[in-house]
Amino acid sequence: MSDVDLVAEIPSPSWSGFSIGPLTIHAYALCILAGILLALWLTSRRWRARGGHEDDLWNIAIITVPAGIIGGRLYHIFSTPDPYFGPNGNPLDALKIWNGGLGIWGAVALGMLAAWAVARYQGIRILPFLDAAAPGLILAQAVGRWGNWFNQELYGKPTTVPWALEIYERSQGVSTGRVIGTYHPTFLYELLWDVLVVIILLVLDKKLVLGHGRLFASYVALYCLGRFWIELIRDDPATHILGLRVNTWVSGILFIAGLVYAFVERRPR
Repeated sequence: MSDVDLVAEIPSPSWSGFSIGPLTIHAYALCILAGILLALWLTSRRWRARGGHEDDLWNIAIITVPAGIIGGRLYHIFSTPDPYFGPNGNPLDALKIWNGGLGIWGAVALGMLAAWAVARYQGIRILPFLDAAAPGLILAQAVGRWGNWFNQELYGKPTTVPWALEIYERSQGVSTGRVIGTYHPTFLYELLWDVLVVIILLVLDKKLVLGHGRLFASYVALYCLGRFWIELIRDDPATHILGLRVNTWVSGILFIAGLVYAFVERRPR
């Protein structure tokens, strides 16, 4: 590997957090927190612009955010069980959420269920709320992907492209600084795609005035479109069905479902 090649490649961080006394602050957690805060800010603005009350957002968020994190973790564990329940797995590692591993569809599914329950109790219309929240959700996903960079995870197959990601050898969770290979930075691909989807959703909502869950369905379809091809170049351990990763199947199915709903539902906002 030449010096010229190294200049073009993306380095991985040499650290993944810092300590304050006995407390360790993980960069992954900070990225997730930053994404949640940005999502709440954007959703608050959009919900109030639709005539909703700001208290509605906080009433839903206080239940939905923890539910989403739990759902995301459960989805990751069920879709990639070997690190926890395989021959060399450790079930206690399932609790170490700071090491990464949040499946977005588990987060969305349990988060939506929690949001529906709170909205029903509070008398809030859930479909308009989901439409208001859709751009914020994908924005949170984009910011959260930076956490995968700090954890040196979610990279793809080996490659020598100029933007390849350097992955370092780790000893007891600490980087040694020795490069073990260069890989597709799939976390970065998804981050950039997510930002593009945020822009597309905001433009669609302004130009077409989508309502009754159509903008949320568009978010599902657009995100899955990008996630589908990104899954095809990922190389980390995962459960496969008929030769394809579980997330590839889920992305394809949800892409079709979101697209169909967005076109079939015709009621204006």
